[in-house]
Formats: sequence, structure tokens, C-alpha cells
Amino acid sequence: MKHVDSFIQWLEAEKRSSIHTVEAYRRDLRQFQDYLLTTYELEEMSEASTPMVRSWLVELMESGLAKRSIHRKLSSLRSYFRFLRKEGIVENDPLSTITAPKLSKRLPVYVEEIPMERLFNSSLFENSIFGKRDELLITILYETGIRRAELIGIRVDDIDPIRKLMKVLGKRNKERFIPIGDELISLINDYIDERPDSEHDAYLLNNDKGKKLSPGFVYRKVNHYLGMVTTQQKKSPHILRHTFATHLLNRGADLNSIKEILGHSSLAATQVYTHNTIEKLKNVYSNTHPKGKK
Repeated sequence: MKHVDSFIQWLEAEKRSSIHTVEAYRRDLRQFQDYLLTTYELEEMSEASTPMVRSWLVELMESGLAKRSIHRKLSSLRSYFRFLRKEGIVENDPLSTITAPKLSKRLPVYVEEIPMERLFNSSLFENSIFGKRDELLITILYETGIRRAELIGIRVDDIDPIRKLMKVLGKRNKERFIPIGDELISLINDYIDERPDSEHDAYLLNNDKGKKLSPGFVYRKVNHYLGMVTTQQKKSPHILRHTFATHLLNRGADLNSIKEILGHSSLAATQVYTHNTIEKLKNVYSNTHPKGKK
């Protein structure tokens, strides 16, 4: 696909997009290219017109594809054509008048405080080095709200027990420091002291074979332990990020502080958690006020 390789290189070098993001862009653009070839016998995407994009959008909607997936595909296409315009390859953006289907608001899924307390106050973690590793893994995700990729990349040197800070390398290689408590520092020290030697000791957490964690390994561990205390369907590492933010907000933390800890680039991304708090207030009102249910 002409120009796509240059666009992908730009995403990697200039935007510093993650591997998963780059692959998603590549798949979306390839799908649109296939549609142009099949429907219009058009080989070059840069020559696509607004009616062509609109007909592709209609086909996506009629196929039953989720609205959020459609939004992502259109976003990939918009980014591509913005790149082409910036490079002077095209003059007009065929997506300038395209409107994506309206999305319904989706509240972040999180685990209530009581199940989380039950997880840490019970003997669900094995009394072994692997059990201690698992407890540390879950505790870090819940007590810091970091992303799965950030967890995997944490090194021993990123922990400052004196200042009680953890350095995290976030999206686009942006560093931030997150406060950590004495109990978490104690868990970290105990695990480091007892784990067997490994060539991957620079990383804080290793898998059962002493190697660097993989995304799948982290997902399976979180899914397993959350499954012991909650029946909700979603039990991913990102749920613990939502849980961290929601619990902080419910206990009075200000939104700007949560934004900084989570590493959000704008407050708008953090404000989604206020909806959970509002819904909780609504439930309290309707269940307790004399006129609440009328």
C-alpha cells in the first residue's frame, strides 16, 4: 500500500505509538484498501472520495460491527489522511464531512471495595515465592492504577523506598512518579529477597521461569484472582486500574491528583470516573430518601 509504510514509520518514530496501536492502524487501513479494490477497483487509498468512505461506513454498520470498533477504524483513516495532507500528498480530506455513529456512554467497570478487601485479607495467595509474586502483582495494579504494560516494564531500580515513590514509564515514553505505601514497599522487599536468581532480575516481577512477564501472563493472574472474589464478567488488569481510580474518587480524592497518578494527558479522560460516583449517589438517594422512589 503506497504511503502506508511512511505513515506507519511516522506513527512509530514521531507519535511513538505502541506496537498494538500500530498494528490496529495497519489492519484498519488494509481493510479499507481491500474494500476499495473490491467495490471500486481502486488501488490507491489516497484517491478515495467522500462517497467511497461513506459507503464503507454504511457497510461496516450493516455488518453489525460494534460502534466503538467503527469509531476506531474511522479514526485510523482520519489519521492517515491528516498525514497525507501534512506531507502534501493530497489536498482534501475525504473524511472532513463524515460523521461517526453516536456512541452511548459506557461507564468504567470496577470491583467494589468489599471484594477487594476480601482478596487481600484472605489466604487466597499461596505461601510460596510464586504466591508472593502474585500478591505483589495484584497489589501493585490495585494500589497504583498503572497499566499492564507499565507493570511489566517496572525495574527494581524504579522503586525508591526512601521517598516512597515508584517510577513508571507510560505511553509515549513519558515518565511519572507514583506514591507507594509502607505495606507495598514491604511486599516488594520480601519478594526481591526470596526470589531465585535470574538473568532478568533487573525487572521487579518475573514469571514462573524467572523471565520477564508477558501481557498474557498478567491477564491470566488478574482474571484468576478476581474470579475468586467477584462474579462480574470483566476481570482484566485494566479493571484494577478503573477500580483504583473509582475507589480514590469515592473516598474524596480530587480529580487532578487522580489524573496525574494515572498518567492521563487530559482531565477529560479522568472525568469518566465521576459518572460512577454520580450513579452511586443516585442509588443512595433512591434507596434512602423518603421521596427517592416516587
